Amino acid sequence: MNLFILRHGIAVEPGTPGFENDSERPLIPKGERRLRKAAAAMKELDLSFDLILSSPFTRARQTAEIVAGELKLQKWLKFTDALIPGGNSQALIQELIELKPVPENVLLVGHEPDLSRLISLLASGGEDTAAVEMKKGGLCKMKAPELRHGRCAQLAWLLTPAQMELMA
Repeated sequence: MNLFILRHGIAVEPGTPGFENDSERPLIPKGERRLRKAAAAMKELDLSFDLILSSPFTRARQTAEIVAGELKLQKWLKFTDALIPGGNSQALIQELIELKPVPENVLLVGHEPDLSRLISLLASGGEDTAAVEMKKGGLCKMKAPELRHGRCAQLAWLLTPAQMELMA
């Protein structure tokens, strides 16, 4: 399975009046523009996904919807609480393992520091030793021949939003 990990785009800052609830913070226009460029870069890379699994928090949901819309993959978009901030990586991995048929390419859309911890967990087995920092709108590819909770994957590449903008 190829796991593509995308951090949500630039959103309204925490504590902004009218958005006191963290789950409701939306993307700002700059964040939306950058994600459209990121989706264009994904097209240039000829990426397609059998499943797009996202946190239901507004900024992640909007990120996933933009990518799904640009890539014409709306019917493959689903949401899971396992990707919310502080979500359960074990539950996420189990959810992915139980998918039938097993998807080849999955896009996960979520939040920091959870995504970096997930990358670290899958690449090295160390959940709290994240050696990777996902930028807002950054995209990572991991190859997991046999997905499980713990070391099972190899980091193929990690792109920053600036790198993806150059590709678009």
